[in-house]
Amino acid sequence: MTAVANRNTRWPIALAAVLATYAAAAGLLVMALPVKDGERDWFAALVPGGWMAWSFPSAMFFLTIFALLALMAVWEYARPGGSPRVGILRFETTRGDRLFVSLLGSAFIHLAWLGLVGSGLWWALALSVVYAIGVFRYV
Repeated sequence: MTAVANRNTRWPIALAAVLATYAAAAGLLVMALPVKDGERDWFAALVPGGWMAWSFPSAMFFLTIFALLALMAVWEYARPGGSPRVGILRFETTRGDRLFVSLLGSAFIHLAWLGLVGSGLWWALALSVVYAIGVFRYV
């Protein structure tokens, strides 16, 4: 079996492993949520008295970043990116560069949303997804 054929049969296994690990870790985080008055407290500290206020949303944020990096590695394994491309901003970018620009831009979108609109971040998340699609398509 050649290396390319071997790669074509292995990447779905790696993809399934990354997604299963993400789902298992998210499930463990849900199970670790403190219960208050018979309901899960989604914003309480996961580690009471810890040095950092790890809440469920912050833990899911970092878990999602890790999953995105792992998914990018699987994507690169399945279909090597080749040479960088020049997009609308007129500089060369690879897939990893575009992921970084997407994450950085999304951080600024969320910060601006918090400063200008308030704490309801669902629309900021939707705007960040649209922004990331645009970055991967045109940058």
